[in-house]
Amino acid sequence: MSSRARKWAFGTAGGVVLAGICCAVLVPGVVGEVLTIVLISGGLCGALLLLFLEVGLEEERELDREQRSREAKDRRTLQLRRRSRLPQRPRRPR
Repeated sequence: MSSRARKWAFGTAGGVVLAGICCAVLVPGVVGEVLTIVLISGGLCGALLLLFLEVGLEEERELDREQRSREAKDRRTLQLRRRSRLPQRPRRPR
């Protein structure tokens, strides 16, 4: 998720919460209460889901970094093993 998309998503969730607060203040009666509950709950749930997404993506990035590091280490080890084997001259028959 890009930085721009992340800001947009969290901003949208915050905007929904603010819309719920505005409904609480401006819309009277049961309709206002229902809108307030729905909008604030939706915005907070959306923000929480985005946080979980961020944690999951960070774990995926970390696993990818570890995998690349392991592969690079394996390549270096293989190259060192290949270098250490010097060509030997054939033995003389006795």
